[in-house]
Amino acid sequence: MEKSLRLRNNREYSLVYKRGKTYYNRNFSLVVLNSKKGSRIGFSVTKKYGNAVERNRIKRRLREIVRLNFSEFDKGLDMVIIPKKNTQDLTYKQLESALLHVCRKAGSKKCQK
Repeated sequence: MEKSLRLRNNREYSLVYKRGKTYYNRNFSLVVLNSKKGSRIGFSVTKKYGNAVERNRIKRRLREIVRLNFSEFDKGLDMVIIPKKNTQDLTYKQLESALLHVCRKAGSKKCQK
């Protein structure tokens, strides 16, 4: 993903966590905040998820899902995607489906299918 499409520093993440609205499903938490800078997405994977290899693997898979489906996300939103521990066992298609589901829960009109 391009740098302009990512949340990049702690201040940006903190702002989204502090002022954003949180949506959940079985596999993800999604924190969403309206933004004037266009759509930006960040990923947060805690150490509870596993070692660095496992955390980086899920982030790579999620970045690819977002990259391929970026047109599905509303413009003008800052989002932090937080995978839960049970996503380690999911296939790529299941991850994609779960992420788009939580996007629909957040009320994103473009994610409606």
